[in-house]
Amino acid sequence: MNEVELKNTVVDALEDIKGIDILALDVGHLTDVTDHLIIASGASNRQVKALADSVLMKCKEKNERAIGIEGLDQGEWVLLDYGVVVVHIMLPDTREFYDLERLWDMAATNRAS
Repeated sequence: MNEVELKNTVVDALEDIKGIDILALDVGHLTDVTDHLIIASGASNRQVKALADSVLMKCKEKNERAIGIEGLDQGEWVLLDYGVVVVHIMLPDTREFYDLERLWDMAATNRAS
């Protein structure tokens, strides 16, 4: 699967579980670490975990496995690393506090929904 298909699969998985304020950033020109950064919120720890599980399952169905998973147990901030796509799923307060969107060039922003 190419990076655009992977990005779209992740966004679809987040939309299926009603992710809040899904944001897809093209950051390939800003860093060598990843090409796409996807940020979404869940209304509760349970929803954050469900969103992460949905991404993991949809990607696994397409033979894509995360090379790194952090925070799944707590459900406050889950990071899923697929190499060319990195996914951050957070509670709204956590997202507001860390404000990852502001750390990246907002000219690169593409709303997913």
